[in-house]
Amino acid sequence: MDFSTLRKYRDWREAVLDPEAEAVDICLPTSMHAPAAIAALSAGKHVLVEKPMALDGASADAMLEAAARHGRVLMTAQVLRFMPVYSAMVDAVKAGGLGPVRAAIFRRRCAAPGWSAWLADKRSSGGGVFDLLIHDVDICLHLWGSPQAVSAVGYEDLSRGIDWIGARFHYPEMTVVLTGGWHHPKSFPFSMEYTVVSDGGTIEFNSAGAPPALYGSDGSKTELPIDDRDGYQAEIEYFVDCCRQGRQPGLCPPSESAAAVKLMRLLLESRERQGEMITCRL
Repeated sequence: MDFSTLRKYRDWREAVLDPEAEAVDICLPTSMHAPAAIAALSAGKHVLVEKPMALDGASADAMLEAAARHGRVLMTAQVLRFMPVYSAMVDAVKAGGLGPVRAAIFRRRCAAPGWSAWLADKRSSGGGVFDLLIHDVDICLHLWGSPQAVSAVGYEDLSRGIDWIGARFHYPEMTVVLTGGWHHPKSFPFSMEYTVVSDGGTIEFNSAGAPPALYGSDGSKTELPIDDRDGYQAEIEYFVDCCRQGRQPGLCPPSESAAAVKLMRLLLESRERQGEMITCRL
């Protein structure tokens, strides 16, 4: 791509205050999301902000308040909501034909990123688990809302590129397990997967080579229909359409992105307390 004709800025403040800009896409370190987003919203811009929405719940709530006060569109780039391999599962679960969900597992792992030092700085990124598993927390919120309580165990040594968690979301009639994080730098491969168990069958996906499929209670196997759209492009196109239509992003509401931040903070708090169950009051 040729970027030579595009306007360039040396400071993000110049970009968000540019009177010719109608919207901004914030891809700064997480610690800068709230101040940059609030400044942009206050300047009358619509805002798409990368995940995680903010480092803490108070900052996320301040972003929500700024968007409401200035009547602008605010959306967090929680891309799993737009990825075919996840939206196919979400559609199948929400359709209701499979009956009640009894259990679910989500896992996401990768090497500690070596492309930017700020990711290993918890003051900037929140840490590996916070930055990475916010995706899976968001999908759980999208499907089942906030759990009654959470618990987690794990280990963190960011200097070695290790940040792991084994977490549980406790709902009234089921438990969702979330696991993963960073596993040493450079060579460890990225992977993501899920298993959703319902009365009507189990939906399974693994990025290592198993496309989303429903394993029915009758012993059948049916691959879920997925299209070839790019999730990142789809989320940006959806945001732009919301801005043009003057409507809030119902498919990816910022209130749920804020809740995902708060839930991640609770998971990390439980991990620090060696698995203590913490009641969710978001």
